[in-house]
Parts: sequence; structure tokens; C-alpha cells
Amino acid sequence: MNPFFHELGGMFVEEANARGARIDAPTMGDDTAKELLDLARVVAHSRERRFAPLACYLAGIAIATMQLKQPNIDVADYVKSVRVALEPQEDSGSNPV
Repeated sequence: MNPFFHELGGMFVEEANARGARIDAPTMGDDTAKELLDLARVVAHSRERRFAPLACYLAGIAIATMQLKQPNIDVADYVKSVRVALEPQEDSGSNPV
């Protein structure tokens, strides 16, 4: 994981402690990071640019909920499935010959 995200995870742990909660540092695998960045890219280019961070936040909530129901879920694949569904589809009827 990128050093920035390791540091950011530590900041969330410290802030949780300051609020009376003990949490483990959040982590993210490289595949998950790639899929979240791809989700942000697709949303920014196919919807509105400002929706990209909120889409990733919503993905995080969905991931956490899914992990409660299915702890062994492939997070990257889960995000990828949604991202692919959002990607603009090519118009196969207008292929030049």
C-alpha cells in the first residue's frame, strides 16, 4: 500500500482513539486501490467530476456492509462489477466498415 494511505490509516486510528473508540488501521490492497481509482475515473468522466469522491465513499460503505454479510468477498472484483456497469457502452451499430 502507498505510504500516504498507510499514514492516513494511522490518522484515522488516532482520531478514533480521541473519540473513545479503538479501531485497527484501515488497509487496502493494490487491486482494490486500482478498482476504486478506476471507479472514480469512470464516474468523473461519465457523470460529474465532483461525484467521483462520493462514489468511492459510497463504495466503501457498500464494501463494509458486504464484508459483514460475506467476510471473504473479493473486494476488488465487487467494485469492478459496479464500475463496469457504469462505463459508457460503445455503440456497436455505428461501426465504420
